[in-house]
Amino acid sequence: MRSLVALFLFVMPLATAAQSNSYKVTDTLFLPELLRSHPDLFGNVLKHPGQNEIQILYTQINRDRNNIPHFRSFSYRLDPEWYFYPASTVKLPASIFALEKLNALKVPGLNRKSTMVTDSAFKGQTRVTKDPSSETALPSIEHYIKKILLVSDNDAFNRLFEFVGREEINAKLRNNGLTESRILNRLAIGDGGIAAKNTNPVRFFNGKKLVYTKPALFDVNDYPLELKNLIRGNAYMDANDSLVRKPYSFEDKNVFSIADQQELMKKLLFPEAYPQKQRFNLTDDDYSFMYKYMSMYPTESTFPEYDPKEFWTTHSKFLFFGADKNTVPDPDIRVFNKYGDSYGYVIDNAYIVDFKNGVEFLLTAVVQSNEDGIYNDGKYEYETVCYPFMKNLGQVLYRYELQRKKEHRPDLSKFRFNY
Repeated sequence: MRSLVALFLFVMPLATAAQSNSYKVTDTLFLPELLRSHPDLFGNVLKHPGQNEIQILYTQINRDRNNIPHFRSFSYRLDPEWYFYPASTVKLPASIFALEKLNALKVPGLNRKSTMVTDSAFKGQTRVTKDPSSETALPSIEHYIKKILLVSDNDAFNRLFEFVGREEINAKLRNNGLTESRILNRLAIGDGGIAAKNTNPVRFFNGKKLVYTKPALFDVNDYPLELKNLIRGNAYMDANDSLVRKPYSFEDKNVFSIADQQELMKKLLFPEAYPQKQRFNLTDDDYSFMYKYMSMYPTESTFPEYDPKEFWTTHSKFLFFGADKNTVPDPDIRVFNKYGDSYGYVIDNAYIVDFKNGVEFLLTAVVQSNEDGIYNDGKYEYETVCYPFMKNLGQVLYRYELQRKKEHRPDLSKFRFNY
């Protein structure tokens, strides 16, 4: 604790000078010093941070007397041009945009609980008419979002991608100022090329009554971004599980920068900090629904219900709990987040809250480990490098926040739920 206090005194003048309301302007000195002050936890990755491709964005939250949040950000190796695979983190914007689309349509009888039937209209597309994991045994926007936020279900994301449409998803990214990102593909089905540009027709029902039809769509657009290191490694496993001794290409895959991830999270959690026209088109009930399932543990869910051996309590909370299956979480601490892990990358975009001690902060980070340089072989150092790094980072910053002085104690009641 003494080293943290000393570090706090060291960084305060820098933090005071930082611009508090722009995620693109950050202090770059605090986090390197913090990591170096814990060589037992971060020494190995600090020896080669480029190899592990670490990027971190930490944002302090200071409330005014009206409980309005003000932000002060600190970064480590933040570089929007340095490509990392964002994996399942793209599912959070898809969830938000699906709710926005429902609200914008203003169709009587159409809401997030309406039965959603997905049809097919292009080679490789699949249909969905049932969902045994839901209370009604039928699919819906609401149930897909639950599955995304609880256990990062890939098919659930793909169905929202098909409902919103690729063109609208990317337009919404741009309209929200998330210009360092793009979402091009469905996940875990080898989606790409012309197939990714085609999205399925979808119909919505209340009971047996058809209330809305979304036709099949084709996105004529491409979404080029100037990015580094898109060609990676020295070999990869192809679709036939054969080793190809060539570098792997990420050229046509999703992009979701660390800064854009945290900006999206900030706007979702703190709409009151933004002008009305910049807020998401969500109802108060939509916001509460998202907060509840972002912070719920899989073991607390009934519909869908999950096997605790596969989806243990803190399964999805890398930035505070790592991948420890035996953790018993403090009931006063909740993590509101969306994580991703694939191709050796582990990413987590989180808002961490301690209700008892009035602690809250935003933390978004990526770390990668692929020592053999082979992609798609399933051999990554998640357990020994990535998960411990994420856990230690969240825990160290939480301990720092515990002793950080604030003028006004936050009222966090809107984030408390009965699970």
